[in-house]
Amino acid sequence: MDENLALRDQVCFALYSASRAVTGVYRPLLDELGLTYPQFLVLLALWERDGRTVSEIGTALRLDSGTLSPLLKRLEGAGLVDRRRAAADERQVTVHLTDAGSDLRERARTVPARVAEAAGLTTDQLRELRDVLTTLTDNLKG
Repeated sequence: MDENLALRDQVCFALYSASRAVTGVYRPLLDELGLTYPQFLVLLALWERDGRTVSEIGTALRLDSGTLSPLLKRLEGAGLVDRRRAAADERQVTVHLTDAGSDLRERARTVPARVAEAAGLTTDQLRELRDVLTTLTDNLKG
C-alpha cells in the first residue's frame, strides 16, 4: 500500500475529523445559549471589540459578507445585536451588542473551559495547538 495515500496519514483528514469533533462538543454548550457555532463566533468578535463594521467582523472571522449578513440578521432578530449605518459613511454598517448580547457573555464564559475539559488536553497543549493551526491557516491563505 502507498503510505502517502493512507487515510490515517493525511493531515486534511485529521483536521476534518478534529473540526467535526470539536464542533460536536460546542453544539450542546451553545444550544444552552440559544446560539449556533457561527453566531457564537460573531459574538466572540463583538465581545472582544463592540461596534465593529461588518467588514471588520468578516475579516476577523474570515467570512465573506454573503455568509456574514444572514448571521447578523438572525442575531439581530434574536435581540443580541443592532446593525447601524455609520454616520460618516452610510455604506458602512456597524454592529453593536444589545444589553442582551452583552449579558450573554457572562453565560458563555464557561464554554472554553468546558471544551478544553472535553478535549482532555492541558491549557498549554491547547494553546500550542491553536498557534500551530493559526500558522497553518495564515500560511495557506498566503
